[in-house]
Amino acid sequence: MIRWLLVAVCFWASTAHAVQVTDDRGVVVDVARAPRRVITLLPSLTEIVCELGACERLVGVDDYSDWPAAVRRLPRVGGLEDTHIEQVVALRPDVVLLASSARAMARLESLGIKVIALEPRSIADLHRVWLQVGQVLGATDAAAKWERLQAKVDATARGLPASLRGTRVYFEVNSAPYAASETSFIGQLLTRLGVANVVPGSLGPFPKLNPEFIVRADPQVIMISDHDANALKGRPGWDRIRAVREGRVCIFDAAQGDTLVRPGPRMAQAVQLMADCLQGRLKARAP
Repeated sequence: MIRWLLVAVCFWASTAHAVQVTDDRGVVVDVARAPRRVITLLPSLTEIVCELGACERLVGVDDYSDWPAAVRRLPRVGGLEDTHIEQVVALRPDVVLLASSARAMARLESLGIKVIALEPRSIADLHRVWLQVGQVLGATDAAAKWERLQAKVDATARGLPASLRGTRVYFEVNSAPYAASETSFIGQLLTRLGVANVVPGSLGPFPKLNPEFIVRADPQVIMISDHDANALKGRPGWDRIRAVREGRVCIFDAAQGDTLVRPGPRMAQAVQLMADCLQGRLKARAP
C-alpha cells in the first residue's frame, strides 16, 4: 500500500504543474513540469522571466539582453536571425522562449528542443505574454505582479499636471525616420499619460515617415535617442517645428532608450521617463 502511495505522490508531483500554452504561432505547447533550464531569445522575454522570479533558471540569453544586471554574465546564444544552434543544444534547455519570427525555431524543434513563440508588441500583448510565461514557470504571483505594475503606471499618469495633458508629441525610434505611432507599445504608453501622439495608428505601429509630415504636424515635444538626435539638424524645415524652435527635444541615452522601447516589466520606468521629459526634468535641448 505504501509503495503505491509513493508512486501516486511522485506521479502527482511530476504532473501537478502540467499546462498547455498556445503560443503566437497558434501552436499548443505542452509543458509537463516547470522548466529548470530556460533560454530566452528576446530581451523582453528575458526581463519578464527575471521579473517573475526565475532569473536563476536562465542558462542562456540573446546577444541584446542586458537587464537585470545578473543576465550579463550568462552565455550569449545569438539573436533572432543568427541563433547559435550548437550552443543552444549544448546548454540543454528545458524550453526556449523566442519570437515567432526567429529563424532558428524549426531547427530547434527538429532537434527535440521545446520552443514557445511569444512576442509582446502592445500592452495587451504584454499582459497576455506575461501571464503565459508565468504559467510556464509556475509563477503563481504573475497576475498580482502585473496589477502592481499597472498601478505604478497609473500613479505616474495621475501625477502629470493637467496643463500637460494633450501635449502634441513625436517619438522617433530611428533616423530613417521611423516613428512610434498611437498603436505601438510606446504610443500606448503616451496615451496612458494623456498626451497626443502626432503619428496616427492608421499608418502602422512604426511607420517610416516623410520628414515633411512632422514639419506639418508641428509637435510641441520631440522624444529621440542620442544616437539619432544629430540627424534632426539636416532636415529641411525642421527649424520651424515648435519643439525644435523652443528647445523641447528630449534626448534619451542608450539605457533609457532600451527601457522605453522594450515591452516588459520596466514599463513603469518608461512612463516616468516620458513624464520627466514632459515636465522638463529630463535634459532637453535643441539638437
